[in-house]
Amino acid sequence: MTKESHTPFLYTQHIIFIRGSTHNSPVPHNTQQATRNPTIFCVKQKKSLNLYPVMTIGFDNNKYLKIQSERIRERIAQFGDKLYLEFGGKLFDDHHASRVLPGFKPDSKLRMLMQMSDDAEIIIVISAVDIEKNKIRSDLGITYDMDVLRLRQEFESRGFLVSAVVITHYNGQASADHYRQRLERMGICTYYHYTIEGYPNDVALIDSDEGFGKNDYVETTRPLVIVTSPGSGSGKCAVCLSQLYQHHQRGTKAGYAKFETFPVWNLPLKHPIHLAYEAATADLNDVNMVDPFHLEAYGTVAINYNRDIEVFPVLNTLFEGIYGENHFKSPTDMGVNMIGFCISDEEVCSNAARNEIIRRYYTALGKLAEGALNDAEVKKIALVMKQAKITTAFRKTTVAAKERKEQTNLHASAIELPDGTIITAKTSDLLGPSAALILNATKYLAGIDHSVKLIPQSMIEPIQKTKVSYLHGSNPRLHTDEVLVALSMLSTTDENCRRALEKLPELDGCQVHSTVMLTEVDRKVFRRLGVDLTCDPVKEN
Repeated sequence: MTKESHTPFLYTQHIIFIRGSTHNSPVPHNTQQATRNPTIFCVKQKKSLNLYPVMTIGFDNNKYLKIQSERIRERIAQFGDKLYLEFGGKLFDDHHASRVLPGFKPDSKLRMLMQMSDDAEIIIVISAVDIEKNKIRSDLGITYDMDVLRLRQEFESRGFLVSAVVITHYNGQASADHYRQRLERMGICTYYHYTIEGYPNDVALIDSDEGFGKNDYVETTRPLVIVTSPGSGSGKCAVCLSQLYQHHQRGTKAGYAKFETFPVWNLPLKHPIHLAYEAATADLNDVNMVDPFHLEAYGTVAINYNRDIEVFPVLNTLFEGIYGENHFKSPTDMGVNMIGFCISDEEVCSNAARNEIIRRYYTALGKLAEGALNDAEVKKIALVMKQAKITTAFRKTTVAAKERKEQTNLHASAIELPDGTIITAKTSDLLGPSAALILNATKYLAGIDHSVKLIPQSMIEPIQKTKVSYLHGSNPRLHTDEVLVALSMLSTTDENCRRALEKLPELDGCQVHSTVMLTEVDRKVFRRLGVDLTCDPVKEN
């Protein structure tokens, strides 16, 4: 902790410091309790406060890289010629895992696989349904079809061979045809896998020339084939099964393994980490379940999810057809997930998971307010929150931002800094709440007195005039990107601006809440800074 953390300056008007107890504190279940638990200051004079370090790491990433790679190598050794490794979730940019498991790096899985890159190739899977709907990755704000190209570039820049793109759930969609043509013009091998009626229960149809046999056979050349996608529900598992069928038809041997980050098979069913996964997949209606096949085979409880359990009879039949027997007695057996053995502080991860549930809830509320979804997803996450025994008041920044709004009758925002300090900001004639928050937070981190104006009004007003008079904007207030550009320009001559800018990396991983829905510009800036943002579903007038 910094010196400033032990003797913070407590300012009136624009900054509120909220300091809770250690991470072992009881979980507040309502706003009243949440506001009693921390100490809140908003005074003119400076005060000193005895602070406690805030535990932020709950996951041993180095241990994970070691034991997870060892487990995958063990699975590869079980099969002779080829192994299809289905990667559930995101192989790259797994921000959900990094939020729920503090200490987990978003590219951990990719870094692990780089050790085997010479023997591996990658197949990227995208659903024709997602192409047609222009489905968007909410964490990056780009469509799935664009993310395929981004992922390919990222993989190839790290030395991986991306051998193909497979378009699944194909049923003659024109958008999928156009996308395939685009990929092939770029020199990317592209294949169709078709919708199979009755999947995954009609085993007789699936295991036939009219089922998997109808799909394009994907040409592969290396022992390890990694199957990944921009998001869940793409059909990765079906691609692997189809390839196993096709290999069998051609008289070649191939094996299968599943790499799922969540659910964590050796955590309790209703663990906050599992509930966070259900919140994250509310649009898919995924449900965590006790694996009945594992329980029957071994007499021990293991957690899996409904889709893996549903497809297991198909796998069982296919493996029996290929090998004469199935090496896997349960869906859990198929997996190679070692993440549960690398949680170093379960309470830290549990609290992070609770915050993630709330974040997903606010995201769904925002989409509902914009007309992007029906209320089924919101209701699903609300139910998950009840199961986790939390309300939105568990999120400290939510409480602080709403209190600031009540005090000023203006929209406000709040950020929780790495040392546990919470800083707020409000809307003004010059700045929006997010832009003001960035200035307040960086000033605090740099030890700059709050009374110091980093950007003079004489500089802000011409920018406002340009926005309104020349660009025909309706909102003259500066956004976060405009504030950062102004800071950058001033940093060459102003020491305070330079110091404030240098503190931006310390915002990575911080929590922010706004009482008003932010513009896409502001949301993108927070994403690039690594800030986890939530907003009330309120549109600015």
